[in-house]
Amino acid sequence: MKEIVSFREKVLENVGKVIIGKEKEVELLLIAFLSEGHILLEDLPGMGKTVMVRSFAKTLDLPFKRIQFTPDLLPGDLTGVSFYNQKTKEFEFREGPLFSNMILADEINRATPRTQAALLEAMEERQITVDGVTRKLKEPFMVLATQNPVESYGTFPLPEAQMDRFLMRIKMGYPTLEEEKIILRETLGKVLETLSALFDHDLLMQRREDVKKVTVSDEVLTYLLSIVRATRESEDITLGVSPRGSIGLYRAAQARAALSGRAYMLPEDVKAMAPYTLNHRMISDDVVGVVESMEKIEKILEEIPVPLENLEEN
Repeated sequence: MKEIVSFREKVLENVGKVIIGKEKEVELLLIAFLSEGHILLEDLPGMGKTVMVRSFAKTLDLPFKRIQFTPDLLPGDLTGVSFYNQKTKEFEFREGPLFSNMILADEINRATPRTQAALLEAMEERQITVDGVTRKLKEPFMVLATQNPVESYGTFPLPEAQMDRFLMRIKMGYPTLEEEKIILRETLGKVLETLSALFDHDLLMQRREDVKKVTVSDEVLTYLLSIVRATRESEDITLGVSPRGSIGLYRAAQARAALSGRAYMLPEDVKAMAPYTLNHRMISDDVVGVVESMEKIEKILEEIPVPLENLEEN
């Protein structure tokens, strides 16, 4: 697992040249990428969401497409359309921006539900169907969507089915005073343009396979499922986490263990990833945003006993 630890350090160092003080958030992006998942970035405008995604994509040397979601955006604007070629007298397919490796869906909640739904098949199945023809998307494929939690005028809230497709929902947060000084002094130039790509496609796919080799003991698996089941049984939560959420937490904990240099999962991996992977998968009357949702998950984690046996691989 030394190779994957080195992989993590190189990614954090390279992206850190552009994004100051967000090492934790960048690592969450990396965990989601290795887990073959997608991320919803929910925060105010101007917090560096777009720049972070662009620098992350450039570090991994992956083709990147940014889609600005607006109320007049149509499903065909994402997937592509078939058109009649007058010269060849045949229909041809023109690929949409989803035929890329890394997609930034900017302000996703500004698009209509019909257009949002066009992402469902792409995110879950890694394919799109247009005019009855199914086309596979490129691998690796990752969607990083942003939404502004404050504005409600002219927005269409994401339905539960769409939210469940995201592995994590995270919040960037404001930088500290010292971090903002560095941002003003050192990163207002063309740092992103000079950022170098560090990895090739085969290595990225190999790192994804490495993560899948991380083992989990029965005790840790029981602990993981106890957390998920607690969201379903809590009186404070109207709708608990689905089985897809269990799978998402499992995969994210696997990736965290691998990035920590371990070939086995510990309860601390599960505990660390639960707030990010579960906060958007439950419905509660008194919860509206990322922070409140994560606090509710944290409260559940405090109530569930952590297995203390020696869980290392024999």
